[in-house]
Amino acid sequence: MIPSLHKRGGKTVGLIRYLYGPGTHEEHTDPHLVAAFDPLTPDPGRDPKATCGQLQRLLDQPVNALPVDRRPKKHVWHLSVRASPEDPILPDEDWAAIARRMLTATGIAPDGDDAACRWAAVRHADDHIHIIATLVRDDGRRPRLHNEARRAQNEARRVEADYRLRRVAPGDGTAAKRPTSAERRKAERQGRDRTAREELRRTVRHAVAGATSEEEFFSRLAAAGLLIRKRVAPSGDLLGYKIALTDDRNKDGEPVFYSGSKLAPDLSLPRIRERWALPADAAVPADGSELAQPVLPDVTGPAFARRRATAATWQALLIIDHGDDGSAAAQIAAAGEVLDALAQTSATHTRDQLREAASAFERAGRSHIRAVHGRDRALRQAARDLVQSGTALGRGEDGATTAMLIDMAFFLAMAAANWHARKHHSQQADAAQRTAEHLRAAYQAAATQPMTLLRRRGQHLDPRLRQGHAALLHQVLPDLAQRVQAEPAWPALAATLDDVHRAGHDPAALLTEAARRRELDSAASISDVLVWRLRRTARLPALAEGLQGTGSGGGRHPRSPAAGTLRAPRTANDAGRRR
Repeated sequence: MIPSLHKRGGKTVGLIRYLYGPGTHEEHTDPHLVAAFDPLTPDPGRDPKATCGQLQRLLDQPVNALPVDRRPKKHVWHLSVRASPEDPILPDEDWAAIARRMLTATGIAPDGDDAACRWAAVRHADDHIHIIATLVRDDGRRPRLHNEARRAQNEARRVEADYRLRRVAPGDGTAAKRPTSAERRKAERQGRDRTAREELRRTVRHAVAGATSEEEFFSRLAAAGLLIRKRVAPSGDLLGYKIALTDDRNKDGEPVFYSGSKLAPDLSLPRIRERWALPADAAVPADGSELAQPVLPDVTGPAFARRRATAATWQALLIIDHGDDGSAAAQIAAAGEVLDALAQTSATHTRDQLREAASAFERAGRSHIRAVHGRDRALRQAARDLVQSGTALGRGEDGATTAMLIDMAFFLAMAAANWHARKHHSQQADAAQRTAEHLRAAYQAAATQPMTLLRRRGQHLDPRLRQGHAALLHQVLPDLAQRVQAEPAWPALAATLDDVHRAGHDPAALLTEAARRRELDSAASISDVLVWRLRRTARLPALAEGLQGTGSGGGRHPRSPAAGTLRAPRTANDAGRRR
């Protein structure tokens, strides 16, 4: 159940007429009162003799009783309360009780207060009601209102429990401001899929992804076609910014500007600048993993950028699992930039799901735990590489490395969900879970071609080699081997193990390392996960296309230029063999 506090207004009759009217798209059906401050309150919906004007005069009576100079200009209070789509349809009696509970919780009309503000609750749909009140009590005083939106949310959580409705995750005040009903209606009139606020928020996030300076950030905004206003101090220092869509105008024909902080708390200029500050000291995770950040070379192509992003994502997983809270929060926030950059540069068949994933993860990137930037450099550089490398074709090595990165991003989203759950960040944990669902769908689209080729190669392996790889699987992963062999992608894993061996690595050592890196229970296909981990660690081409032989010889596979420049972690066995 979601209560939404709307902007205060100055015309009671205007809101009443809207509530009892047909609605913007004739969506209002059977408008009527479910409750009011007085049981004899006229109901223009079901009483043919009652009018909206009568209801307005009754509600405004305490306001009009005050001297003109003491009347509040914005005296109309408006709260809508909406049930979730999966909730049962509640009768009017239940909605009346819910309205009274909301009015008590917010302080508009506390239970038992005979001199409280006047109010009415109108229902014109199955799933929600609107509560209208005037902000002058019957005794002429103003109501004591403090943080009524948060109080309404808290009461909604209790209503959900009492009526056994869907439990909505409680908020913590870090969510981005949602579009108002007026903004949504304006977008509908203009034929937009999103409101101007939502469109601007997404554009700013794309501009931030991988940016390293104010100049680059504002250049990206200008390149996106936005109107920009900068707030400059008398000293010449830049204090903030506002942006607008060129075709979003108010009634006077002027552009409607939004400041960064009005789009989302972390999009204000000071918060964006924090991402560019790189402190020299960076704590090391509890497991002692090496986290030094080398200077990255110029990106040579989408496939190379995706490989580097995969490595940075794995590094971020270590920090989320073993680092301090501030560093983990920074990694989660920077992961949002990687998803934004990946969505911008993805091929058509994965773009929609990746955009949905990036949009969902935006909520997971903010909490009351302040991000400590510095060790998120690898992810932010990865986002920059993705943007600068351009759009991937979605096939060949580009498509295969995209699947590799999405696979790793899925585990990062799950790690973020678990981290937020441990901190009792309900909304952020839910957002990360939704991100993982979209990433799973995007992976299925991206991995179809490369996994098909790998499965085909695995099916044509010499039977003795397949048996040897199966024995190795039972040796390294005795508890999971049968499950893995029953998966459709097992032949692809067998082909990859063969590639690992022919590339001069120890398959047992690399398979052991790949399996212990991260839990596998949340994977839809363990074989898929192990394939990508092995191919990245062994520096194998992500795509099987162009690989010579079917596993009967001992020749080494040719390496792609991108794969050849990557340094994989060495196992103890591998290091000993090299010595």
